[in-house]
Amino acid sequence: MVEIITKKIFLLYNVEKFLGKTMRVLTGIQPSGDLHIGNYFGSIKQMVDAQGANDTFAFIANYHAMSSGNGGEVLSNYTMQCAIDFLSLGIDPKQSTFWVQSDLKEVLELYWILSAFTPMGLLERAHSYKDKVAKGIPANHALFSYPVLMAADILLFGTDVVPVGKDQIQHVEIARDIAIKFNNEYGDILKIPEYKVEQSVATVPGLDGQKMSKSYGNTINIFQEQKKQLKTIKKIVTQNVPLEEPKEWQNCNVYNIAKLFLDEAQAKELQERYLRGGEGHGHFKLYLADVIWEYFKPYREKREYYMQNKDEVREILAYGAKKAKEVALPRMEKIIQATGLHYRM
Repeated sequence: MVEIITKKIFLLYNVEKFLGKTMRVLTGIQPSGDLHIGNYFGSIKQMVDAQGANDTFAFIANYHAMSSGNGGEVLSNYTMQCAIDFLSLGIDPKQSTFWVQSDLKEVLELYWILSAFTPMGLLERAHSYKDKVAKGIPANHALFSYPVLMAADILLFGTDVVPVGKDQIQHVEIARDIAIKFNNEYGDILKIPEYKVEQSVATVPGLDGQKMSKSYGNTINIFQEQKKQLKTIKKIVTQNVPLEEPKEWQNCNVYNIAKLFLDEAQAKELQERYLRGGEGHGHFKLYLADVIWEYFKPYREKREYYMQNKDEVREILAYGAKKAKEVALPRMEKIIQATGLHYRM
């Protein structure tokens, strides 16, 4: 589901109405293997930066991961790996509520209830589903109804803002539509969420210039071994321009990835190197490899600690699930009462 406190925030809808107030900000990421820099800039960094100033909720979306075929021991291992990576990249369990999606069964109960308020046409128009099927991911009900489960993730906790990548905006819009339809029937129970996209990282480009995604096989993994990471970076698609000639930086995949790590002065300096000529795209790829490796150095060291202390990770997740449940249950009780599912009460 992508900085709350930055100078370059692109706000969509009316997020400005929350200024001066503590916001509940929620994000989730699927445990589908190695994290890549698209995951980091598209979601994780924003959540880390939001901590302290906001009521931050971050979860590992292992139910969602099943929509793409992950299951069994693979899913279990990926979930632990994702937890370690999240913590290594700066998620602070003292400042954020951090848990695994499947530890709160209430989200599935709400998913089913919300399904009754979800028109088929709303899901049939979901471009993410159509895009994934077109890319060869097998069509199934979990993939088709993914936006309803995402709506349950958001609405269960009374979320104010959902930081998203550009491709996930429609899913938050669907959650809003479902919540409005539910509230029209049962009263003002569900909070209508807003989405936020930072313009500069709305879509993180991959090796081929498309959105960076495991589905497209065009990712640069964060915690990859250095030589393998360099080998991956060398695969970035670039134009064939003679070494001595100036290069175009505006539409260069190498530059558009590198600028995510650079401040204004550093980006300007790199632009000037492109325009001077005398360097090829291979030189810029080596520069990018060095920038990425140095940027994530402290996170790699932290990751080594958690890899050696997995019991501590499990304790953190259990604590986070307890905190999340305490927030979710009062709202879930209202929903059960309103929908007539309360005969035992």
